[in-house]
Amino acid sequence: QVQLVESGGGLVQPGGSLRLSCAASGFIFSSWYMSWFRQAPGKEREFVAGISWSGRNTYYGESVKGRFTISRDNAKKMEYLQMNSLKPEDTAVYYCAAGLATGTSDPSKYHYWGQGTQVTVSS
Repeated sequence: QVQLVESGGGLVQPGGSLRLSCAASGFIFSSWYMSWFRQAPGKEREFVAGISWSGRNTYYGESVKGRFTISRDNAKKMEYLQMNSLKPEDTAVYYCAAGLATGTSDPSKYHYWGQGTQVTVSS
């Protein structure tokens, strides 16, 4: 069956870095648009970054532009999110997601979701 499994979350101080990973299985990973979303307590799910099936095109939410970098390895069926210059407002559960509509930030357009990994930015 389809699985997306995130890892790499944790506690980090402001200004620090983390690298999230998402391992995919059960579907043709290289054909799907992949994204990262996040959700903080009491807030709606927010688009963080997306990457086309080839990796050539990337998209970012305004709040993370210049700090986060999304990438993928189709041979390994892996998606990554490198997060630098982390801020307390980046604290959230981070989810990877797979969809067929390239470039979309609408969560309802995504077919598959991981279970999430907690990122906490605090001193």
